[in-house]
Amino acid sequence: MRSVTPASGLAEALVPRIAAAARRPSAFTGPAQPLTVGLTGPQGSGKSTLAAKLAPLLGERGLRAAVLALDDIYLTKAQRQDLARRVHPLLATRGVPGTHDVALGANTMQDMRRPGVALVPRFDKAGDDRLPRSEWRPVEGPVDVILFEGWCVGARPQPDEALAAPVNALERTHDQAGVWRRYVNGMLNGPYDDLFGPVIGFQVLLRAPAFAMVLGWRQQQEHELIARTGAGQSDAELAVFVQHYERLSRWIDAEMPDRADVVVRLGPDRQVVEVSERRN
Repeated sequence: MRSVTPASGLAEALVPRIAAAARRPSAFTGPAQPLTVGLTGPQGSGKSTLAAKLAPLLGERGLRAAVLALDDIYLTKAQRQDLARRVHPLLATRGVPGTHDVALGANTMQDMRRPGVALVPRFDKAGDDRLPRSEWRPVEGPVDVILFEGWCVGARPQPDEALAAPVNALERTHDQAGVWRRYVNGMLNGPYDDLFGPVIGFQVLLRAPAFAMVLGWRQQQEHELIARTGAGQSDAELAVFVQHYERLSRWIDAEMPDRADVVVRLGPDRQVVEVSERRN
């Protein structure tokens, strides 16, 4: 695939491949089941922007596309607090596998496949809680393409031996026995496998130059959120928050490129440096 620079150029380059996959009979797609595209990348890498650009471009090709964000199917604050009491305190913080409502995500995708209006959940990051159903986003079904975007969409579990050593200060201090990271990995090997494994028919991976860049990207997002809503995390709080994502972000960056349909390498400014396709 040719190299592209702006996000709009990336979307235009991806559309023909996605459209071809959506129209190709396979184990994932058929007349009554849309193609689900996994759009995966670290925090702040531009997944939401890419999904928003892809949907209308696919529409121009006669394909009805809808976006489902992994961020919008987080468990409620009360549910995560209960999980933190029962399993591990770090599970109160949204982000890792185990802090999403997998059944809600699966049911929403099923609703998108049927005729009629599907309600897509919405999560309020400023309030750290799911919005009431009355504020969910309506989507007219059935859709042809589901753009499923999220930082760990399509992730696979790590080998057990990789869980032994902590990857950062958060794990060394707050997960000394490895309970949290083993729970997260177990979720990938269980419920999330049902959400990711048999569902995703086309995988796109956005890669950061290094994980160290992710904090700056995430801080920029938070500054925009604060400017918009007046609420958000400080830079110091974000530095801790991002550590919750580090282990799996590094693993995805190492493991997923060899199996993704398209890999997008980003530069420090989030501009597209290189786009490569998997050879069948």
